Amino acid sequence: MSILAIGVMSGTSLDGIDLALCRFKASDTRWKYDILAAKTVEYSSLWKSKLQQAPTLGAQDFLLLHNEYGCYIGDLINEFVQGKEQPSLVASHGHTIFHQPTKKFTFQLGQGASIAATTGISTISDFRSLDVALGGQGAPLVPMGDKHLFSEFDYCLNIGGFANISQQLDGDQLAFDICPANIVLNQLALARSQEYDKDGAIGATGQIDSKLLSKFNNLPYYQQKYPKSLGREWVETQIMPLLMNSGLSIEDQAATIYEHITDQISLNLGAKGKLLITGGGAHNTFLIQKLKTKTACEISIPDQNLINFKEALIFAYLGVLAFKGEINVMATITGSSKDHTGGMLTQMPVKI
Repeated sequence: MSILAIGVMSGTSLDGIDLALCRFKASDTRWKYDILAAKTVEYSSLWKSKLQQAPTLGAQDFLLLHNEYGCYIGDLINEFVQGKEQPSLVASHGHTIFHQPTKKFTFQLGQGASIAATTGISTISDFRSLDVALGGQGAPLVPMGDKHLFSEFDYCLNIGGFANISQQLDGDQLAFDICPANIVLNQLALARSQEYDKDGAIGATGQIDSKLLSKFNNLPYYQQKYPKSLGREWVETQIMPLLMNSGLSIEDQAATIYEHITDQISLNLGAKGKLLITGGGAHNTFLIQKLKTKTACEISIPDQNLINFKEALIFAYLGVLAFKGEINVMATITGSSKDHTGGMLTQMPVKI
């Protein structure tokens, strides 16, 4: 079986929308993949503002934005696939606006029906809601792809808005969000009129504040057992107040956050093993070099396509599993009551 699908991913750090056109082939032992084309569309200042303000909107305006953003994704897909082989499926993660699984809700902006109507392609969206309804965290979902597509690695670490990890332990795939990453670093970079901290230049010029570092490392989340996940709300209530009240320069705040990120990542790695690092943080040479001093793991930084589009690739894969009615969310990872098939299908009259 061969299936062509597009994965669409928007991360919490507001870098942009990732689009990946992927072919999946099922063999007797495992699925194989090829990323045929990939692109990141940076958000305009208008779209960044809309997404940042989304949590404060009233019900009607929020629903209008949900539809508008879905149509926007659909338009981007139409432009992206021009001149290419047409996919049979779109799998869209959407942009996370709310994530409070303890209160039984999560919401990813970008209506699947709007994407399907705009593209004419069957669309899987809303991957997380069923898991939350089943008592799970709704996250992380990428580890299912790690298990099936990247089994040669002991650890798969993604450093995006948050750093998250997945690994095999006693035959089970376990995964969780480790700590905030670019969602905080990008905010500090904005204070120096930069979109992000390129190569860690801001943090590299600062000094680590041991008192602030201790406050970060002793936050209750880090003592919780997995499954567990993080969201924007946690950063706003737990991390940002400590930074804003620290009295430190932006450079010292950044240096301390880098130390915190690498502390927490290293604490969640074994003494040895093969470690795959993807996500925007894989480009941050200061962050990666600092991490190398704290772990004996064999670190692998893949090619640019995989660094930048691994999550989009895996959501395309999760969409394929959902379309086939196969399990794509594991209870051992999210803490839900059972393994299940996550994602809402808006099916157009196209056959796979």
